[in-house]
Amino acid sequence: MPLFDEMTGQGAPEWPYPVKYGKENELSADVLVIGGGIAGCHAAINAAKRGAKVIVLEKGATVHSGCSGAGVDHWGAAYTNPACTTNLEQAAESSARRRSYVNGMLSYITMRESFDALLDCEQWGMKFRDEDDEFAGSPMRDEKSKILFAYDYTTRVNIRVNNGAHVKPILYKELLRLGVKVLDRVMMTGLLTEGGKPGGRVIGAMGVNVRTGEFYTVSAKATIVSAAQYSGIWVFNTELTGSAIHLDDPNNVGEATAAAWRAGAELSLMERSKGPVHGSFGWPRFGVGSPTNTWFPCNLVDANGKPVPWVDREGNILETVAQRTAFKAGASPTPDINDMIARGELVLPLFADLPSMPEDERRAIWGLMIANEGKTRVPVYQVFGEAGFDPDKDMLQAPITTHEIGGEGEGPPLWRSASAGGGWGSGGLVVDWDLKTNLPGLYAAGNAVAGENGGHPGAATTGRYSGRKAAEYAATVDSLVPDRKQIDAEKARVYQRIGQPGDVGWKELNAGTARIMQIYCGAYKSERMLKEGMWWLDSIRESEANRTYVRNPHELMRYLECQSRLTISEVIINASLARQASSQILDFHRVDYPEVEPKEWNKFITLKLQKDSVVTESLPLNYYLTEPYLSTFKENYEAHASLNEMRTK
Repeated sequence: MPLFDEMTGQGAPEWPYPVKYGKENELSADVLVIGGGIAGCHAAINAAKRGAKVIVLEKGATVHSGCSGAGVDHWGAAYTNPACTTNLEQAAESSARRRSYVNGMLSYITMRESFDALLDCEQWGMKFRDEDDEFAGSPMRDEKSKILFAYDYTTRVNIRVNNGAHVKPILYKELLRLGVKVLDRVMMTGLLTEGGKPGGRVIGAMGVNVRTGEFYTVSAKATIVSAAQYSGIWVFNTELTGSAIHLDDPNNVGEATAAAWRAGAELSLMERSKGPVHGSFGWPRFGVGSPTNTWFPCNLVDANGKPVPWVDREGNILETVAQRTAFKAGASPTPDINDMIARGELVLPLFADLPSMPEDERRAIWGLMIANEGKTRVPVYQVFGEAGFDPDKDMLQAPITTHEIGGEGEGPPLWRSASAGGGWGSGGLVVDWDLKTNLPGLYAAGNAVAGENGGHPGAATTGRYSGRKAAEYAATVDSLVPDRKQIDAEKARVYQRIGQPGDVGWKELNAGTARIMQIYCGAYKSERMLKEGMWWLDSIRESEANRTYVRNPHELMRYLECQSRLTISEVIINASLARQASSQILDFHRVDYPEVEPKEWNKFITLKLQKDSVVTESLPLNYYLTEPYLSTFKENYEAHASLNEMRTK
């Protein structure tokens, strides 16, 4: 593009939609759901089932948006299914002790309601039973219920789904059937609060249409933040689609989290953050034969056909496929792969050896898992299938390194800032047993919540739970009129770059922010570097952010996303400054505080914005089992969860 066009904001192609910047659309609801992903859909459906008038704000198209927009291959944590052999209460207690910074309250809600949420989906049209008896007699199948299980055929808590690729259209159809108003292509930009004051009751939200530029105000008695966590904070590249967070929709930037922060909501685990998993040149992980997830428990062989050993957690070799799925052994290809390659014991490349698998396992991996997982349905199942790939005869080349085969990639060392869990159990909103935040009227669900670790079923269960609680709250309060000054201030912020000259595009703005985080808030942190990083973020706000050109509603959306990422980056740095200790569990390293896991820092660090100042406090890791709450998961759940809505008790 010519320099003149860059500096004047001219030169954009003709915009195909009518542009109506500033035009206001006013709507009202009992419950407003921000984000139309899995959590948002379940929240909206369950609020509507309780008689609430519900509106969903979704930046994309709800029918296929979000982390599971392209599909889901299995449904985990189904502890109440009729074939499960594991005690739910014992599993919850064990999980909470073992996983520490993962929020045990959210895990328990997922364990209690996961199978109920799956039954909901079955009622709406998603299939998970082997009704045609294609797998009759297979160890993965429960003959009585006809449920097919994945990963562990003894405890039976992970269920395979038959048409998970269509989960979002199924949910979308149910939304429409219940009369939920879905506002697609409307990006939430800010929360409405009582009197327009931060820290007050949340009474709705504001947003902008990303095609027409129109402004929306939606007043609501209760609001649920279910938009996903932020991504692209450290690694940003729109062209390298295999990079960044492998489970995320790349449109997830955390604008709802940023808006909640500005409104005074309390956040936690932001120092754990959500950095890159594979660096900027990562493989699309599931598409290259990873046997630890969608491809589990596929055989691996080297170029000469030599098998790669599978081991349990203690390193004992598992000789057969049956041993890999017989008990929860943490089965995976040996972590010694790299050394075996270096010693010449394995010859590259490696291959996922589907033909050598038992027939039922081969058909389940290729026909159920690969065919329904969002990352593999089109690029692997469809594209390879159309090219002639035959799982009965052909092998697919697998990744090379231990991190790519047996776990998460680590990324370049100076950029790596997330946990090994790919961001699960990381930063977000602090909630109580009602999934309510510290702001009256504001609830949260899915991985917008700090410490959420449930994946697809976690989103579904916390969504359905928060939908019930928000509807209950909405039935007890009156609507409030939004503050005009707050609306006008948000409109001014949203449209500030419209019609203004500039020499910085939104991609450059975002890349600059990512570079600051790479350098000053990387794997090894110190007070001096973190404060330098904050100075640079302030500099970007004052300079480049005010020189960015916006030529159409799409670029307006991307510019506002850049602003949200700037806010999230500032919160991450503040949280990193607040944790004055190192933690291997959090993958958090302060070189000026090198002691690892000191007992006094074994806690959640919380932050909130109060009168333009960051207030830092803390919570016990088991805060949800301490006063004012009861002492067990079951007691708290049954005191809060609206059990009349449950199928299983």
